[in-house]
Amino acid sequence: MKGEIKRLIRDRGFGFITAEDGDEIFFHRSALEGIDFEALEEGNSVEFNTEKGPKGLRAVNVKMI
Repeated sequence: MKGEIKRLIRDRGFGFITAEDGDEIFFHRSALEGIDFEALEEGNSVEFNTEKGPKGLRAVNVKMI
C-alpha cells in the first residue's frame, strides 16, 4: 500500500499514516525499514504492508518512496 505520514508522536515513537483509500493506520518506529524515525516529516510519502495488531490494523515494513 501507499500513503502519507499524517501525524508523528515523536516522544512516544509512533505515528499515523493516511493510506490512499483514506484509512488512518498506526505505525511504530520499529516498523520502519531504512528510515530513521527522527528524519520522518509529516507529509512524507511511504509504502507499507499491514497486519492485524491488538488494536486493529498497523503498518509494517514502512519505506520511503
